[in-house]
Amino acid sequence: MKFLFVFILLFSINLDAQQILPERQRAEVVDDILKDRFDNLLPKLMDDTGFDMWILISREYNEDPVLKTMLPATWLNARRRTILVFYRDKENNTIEKLAVARYDFGENIISAWDKEKEPNQWKRLIEIIEERNSKSIGLNYSDHFNIADGLVKTDYEAFMAHLPEQYKANVKSAEQLAIGWIETRTETEMVIYNQLVDITHNIIAEAFSEKVITPGITTTTDVEWWMRDKVTALGLETWFHPTVDVQRTAEELGNHLYAFSNRPEDMVILPGDLLHCDFGITYLRLNTDCQELAYVLKPNETEPPKFLIDALKDGNRVQDIFTSNFETGKTGNVVLKESLDEAKAEGLRPAIYTHPLGTYGHSSGTTLGMWDSQGGVPVNGDYPLHENTVYAIELNTTVTIPEWKRDIRIMLEEAGFWGKDGFRYVNGRQTKLLTVPRVKEHLGIKINLDE
Repeated sequence: MKFLFVFILLFSINLDAQQILPERQRAEVVDDILKDRFDNLLPKLMDDTGFDMWILISREYNEDPVLKTMLPATWLNARRRTILVFYRDKENNTIEKLAVARYDFGENIISAWDKEKEPNQWKRLIEIIEERNSKSIGLNYSDHFNIADGLVKTDYEAFMAHLPEQYKANVKSAEQLAIGWIETRTETEMVIYNQLVDITHNIIAEAFSEKVITPGITTTTDVEWWMRDKVTALGLETWFHPTVDVQRTAEELGNHLYAFSNRPEDMVILPGDLLHCDFGITYLRLNTDCQELAYVLKPNETEPPKFLIDALKDGNRVQDIFTSNFETGKTGNVVLKESLDEAKAEGLRPAIYTHPLGTYGHSSGTTLGMWDSQGGVPVNGDYPLHENTVYAIELNTTVTIPEWKRDIRIMLEEAGFWGKDGFRYVNGRQTKLLTVPRVKEHLGIKINLDE
């Protein structure tokens, strides 16, 4: 595909240290990925879910979340009322991609409405349905999956009012189809995803370094805003505000919300602190979500204390137990229970709250626990694992630290891919604590700078 050539070429000339594509090349990548998804992924999803027609209806600035992922790269919003129709003829192995709109929907979906011939947009939509005699029409409404519930009441009522009576029984929720579209990653997207997570890791590594943090002066809030500024400077976006928090001997353990909403702001970072961040970026219409840890070295320390090194190993062990229980067709609630039971049997104190990750940060797909639902998540947790999907492997384990006379939480989050060959991390995971500052070999300290 032509965008792969652009992708490799731009990387080879190393535009900047973070390897970010210019906007024009990003647009080419996005549109080529969409073409591949429409031509090769969508027919399979429609066959798997039993729909021969999928209709998406949106108005400008009030887009269906699924339709928003289908916008051409040069469209930032839908225009007027935009109606997309996908018709799958399984017998002839064809898929039609039509826009009941005044103009083509980018290069991938052609306009199928001539307003001069038929002034009424709804009537033209009905003509398309009747011409193809659709047997199963999918609309995006869902009680439990928010991203699959993008059809607004006004458009639903207008559509049903114009739809001939003989087709009304054919209308069904396209929940499964919409989730499949949102959660499934293509081979090309996974090549790109590795780069996204690598950029995320690089930004965290720089944030948790002496380039940004001066112990005794820099605050947690300073680091959060540095991360936001770094993302903006790279021409990227965040899908949530970064958080940075501290655990230290003088602090008590907060609840699960501590790192996100109850933490004190502007805490001055001090030697001996265990730092934690939650950070993600949006790039090429995909999202990352990562939590990592760093230790602020005390004078004469060359590495974190053993009790923190061992605590991180406990967190990695919970990750290993959890991902080893992944299996296609197994529900999120089953994976959650098996993993919690296994970890507790080893004497660990885990909490697991993993969510789908992709075109949205908190995406649609298999939910594997929530911080306040460790006994399972109704409905969303009963959705089974599918292949070619990405998850934010988000969890923690509580560890008692006698040296600090308190418990701490090892909170970790990394992008993980589930496919036909099993589980893998998209771009690795943290197995060693970052240190602030980094140790320097030229001062006689035998520590690898890359650790």
